[in-house]
Amino acid sequence: MGFNRRFPKYRRMATIPRAVRFAMRTSRLHASTIREMLKVTQQPDVISFGGGLPAPELFPAEAIGEVTREVMAGVGPAALQYSVTEGIPEMRGWVAQRISKRFGIDIEPEEVLITNGSQQGLDILGKIFIDPGDHVVLENPSYHGAIQAFDSYQARYLTVDTDEDGMVPESLEQVLAHADALPKFVYLVPNFQNPTGRTLAHARRERIVRICEHFGVPLIEDDPYGELQFEGKPAPSLIAHDSDAPIIYSGTGSKIVAPGMRVAWLVMRDQEVMERLVLSKQAVDLHTGTFAQYVFAAFVTGGTALDDHIATIRRVYGDRRAHMHDCLREYMPADVHFNRPNGGMFLWATVERPGFDTEELLKVAAREKVMFVPGVSFYPHRDVHNGMRLNFSNAGEDDIRHGIERLAHAVRELTGPRPR
Repeated sequence: MGFNRRFPKYRRMATIPRAVRFAMRTSRLHASTIREMLKVTQQPDVISFGGGLPAPELFPAEAIGEVTREVMAGVGPAALQYSVTEGIPEMRGWVAQRISKRFGIDIEPEEVLITNGSQQGLDILGKIFIDPGDHVVLENPSYHGAIQAFDSYQARYLTVDTDEDGMVPESLEQVLAHADALPKFVYLVPNFQNPTGRTLAHARRERIVRICEHFGVPLIEDDPYGELQFEGKPAPSLIAHDSDAPIIYSGTGSKIVAPGMRVAWLVMRDQEVMERLVLSKQAVDLHTGTFAQYVFAAFVTGGTALDDHIATIRRVYGDRRAHMHDCLREYMPADVHFNRPNGGMFLWATVERPGFDTEELLKVAAREKVMFVPGVSFYPHRDVHNGMRLNFSNAGEDDIRHGIERLAHAVRELTGPRPR
């Protein structure tokens, strides 16, 4: 006897509309402008300044191939087996050593958690700290990926003013002092910020730490670009300051080795925070890929290979940054303002005309076969529309010149020419 004859009531129910009952938090999840844009940039005649992509021609592919063979010969099955959530000892030890050396502090391997990319780190930080409706504090503008991660936990945002020297301490102090309830944490990218390329001034760093300490608010220091410095001396890390409030440092191998390996890390001295992060990560993926960790560790501990590679990408990215800046000066109307960051992968431009919207500009630019990321994506309240993020790391000098020329033409097409 068939199912419908045996259970006739279910046959009658088949006409009831299907209702998928998603969690309320999914209503705030939207497709990433940047991820969607990457689909368009697959067209061979499109010049993209959109994605935050390292230059693939600079990936250490040959060296990675060599150390992969060494890993399989040396540890073999262990590299293909399940591992511990915190990360393999080789990775945790290397991160602790490098952070300690870079910042002049003592970090122990037990204070390191290896994550599946820094985006996973942001997600699990949101998971352990944010309840629906909780406030978190962000720069304005801030990293779009962080906004996406925190949106999924139904965060609300308090924004802090920024200028050419990064987050403004007085604004942070005012935001925390007047908050109805203390925010769960303050999040910022202090070095060559995504999207603006700005760096938090040396003189502001300890003050921001002390403000967070005074209010008892954790501080998340996201530092994917810190080693991509072209000029000047590195400013001290926020985690280098002693503080009674937790400081959590996020770093990644995506910008200094290769993003496809998905090896990143969180560093913190607060073991209560660490325990909760480990439990949260276990529920997501058990652990970061063992094979990738072993290969990454073999590459970064192999003599001077990593430092030599970083020196190369600093030189190439620095040249591309300078070239893009020069092309903007040559082609753009006078009311397009832009900066010249000392490192990282991004340059920030604004069109200083009332009512100008770079989302509308993107539509015109797409016809000109050039792409960028409209700045509104980086404002938590989506209330500023005249900015755009330009990535210079993933385009050669010819593409940079042609792309900026096309983009300038799109600006003029949308607004009409204006004398310089």
